[in-house]
Amino acid sequence: MTEQSKTNPSQPRHSRDVAQWDMETDVAIVGFGGAGGCAAIEAADAGSEVIIFELASASGGSTAMSSAEIYMGGSGGTRVQQACGFDDSTEDMFTYMMMSAGPQADEVKIRNYCENSAAHFDWLVDLGVPFKDSFHEERAIMCLTDDCLLYTGSEKAYPFVEHAKPCPRGHNLYVEGDNGGPLFMKIVTANVDKRDHISVEYETRALTLIIDDVGAVVGLVIRKDQKEINVRARQGVILCAGGFNMNEEMVQKYAPMLTQGTEPIGNPGDTGSGIQMGMSVGGAAINMHEGFISIPYYPPASMTFGIAINDKAQRFINEDVYHARLGHAALQQQGDRLYFIVTVDDYGSYEKMNFLGASIAGTGESVTELEDELGLRKGSLQQTIDLYNEDCVTGEDSQYHKASQWLKPLEAPLVALDITPGRGCFVPWFTLGGLDTLPTGQVVDPQRQIIPGLYAAGRTACGIVRRAEGYSSGMSVGDATFSGRLAGKQAASSTKAA
Repeated sequence: MTEQSKTNPSQPRHSRDVAQWDMETDVAIVGFGGAGGCAAIEAADAGSEVIIFELASASGGSTAMSSAEIYMGGSGGTRVQQACGFDDSTEDMFTYMMMSAGPQADEVKIRNYCENSAAHFDWLVDLGVPFKDSFHEERAIMCLTDDCLLYTGSEKAYPFVEHAKPCPRGHNLYVEGDNGGPLFMKIVTANVDKRDHISVEYETRALTLIIDDVGAVVGLVIRKDQKEINVRARQGVILCAGGFNMNEEMVQKYAPMLTQGTEPIGNPGDTGSGIQMGMSVGGAAINMHEGFISIPYYPPASMTFGIAINDKAQRFINEDVYHARLGHAALQQQGDRLYFIVTVDDYGSYEKMNFLGASIAGTGESVTELEDELGLRKGSLQQTIDLYNEDCVTGEDSQYHKASQWLKPLEAPLVALDITPGRGCFVPWFTLGGLDTLPTGQVVDPQRQIIPGLYAAGRTACGIVRRAEGYSSGMSVGDATFSGRLAGKQAASSTKAA
């Protein structure tokens, strides 16, 4: 029997074809990242026996590769928010996240997340996740200090600021540098290891689901030590196998926009197999065309004083937004060149500290000189900069509503960076589509009927995060850990099959 001809994630196995159950457990979990680990802890603490099946030789998943910023707030604020003087309204958080998700928003999921986010913070603290009661004021993508709290999205930018009071909700772990992910998964793994009702099978590939005659998921086929093994799951299977970043065929089919990115962010197991397994038993896959895609134009924060233009020398966004919002907007431009223009002073320490890696497309001792170097229509850049500078003087961006704190006239000499996707700059991306689930983690079909015995969390599910233009750092790890917990509790509450 070969995986290629007989067993693949798009073809479930029927229980009537299972000669014997090689392993049994209450809850089987596919994937040991943030979602899978949190699901296992909750299920075990609710009294269920749990086995985690992990493809790699260690825990971690994409969570361990991340900064592990976690987007949390509401209910008056987390301990850190309150200690730093922020009173975070649940309604403001809800409004911001609904706007972020746009027309694809799952209102029930977002409401549930916002109302229980501060409690999720407390749960993580109880696990031993450390957070320092400090605020990082500088505009940044992540804290490279050991500070905790910072603004990680477009909370202070138009149009969000006009509808919801801004509040910093990005919580970084108490560790210096970009080391939050490894520390977070070390703590989660230690919590898993100390629970008697959880066991972990590493270097084990989940091949497909097992269903009974009525379509309920009753188990899982795995491959370990070159052998196929039938696993019975008395209370269900939770799919926490990540997204489909690493599956070129799926990306091309479902989210071709993302192929303009340069670097898929995730782990080698993000092949979409979990999503395919869910679809094979009737689960609906939604939002598959969407993903996070970024042009990380800051740090340094001074880059925010600059402007982004297309090949017509026209601005197309307020440059104080989160970097993924710029990334999405860039993909909507019709021309073949995009530039970020700053003064030499604001370019400042760009070469010492940046993630963008964009090359210098031109410099100019005058706007006219830069215009010539970039091959722009004569007078076009001059007109754009004249209008922008007029707005800077009045303190109001009449075109795109950049916040006044970031308005400063662009005075020569100027530098232009080439931020065109595909021309050298770093454009990271990952998928945001997945299985449709209820807030409980239960997978549903296209009519939103529950698939019995099947749950999904993290990037295998379509969670609270739906679009790049509304993304904030920390939403993905926040969603993964929170949704994993809910799926674990729900699975553990189901009746055990005899």
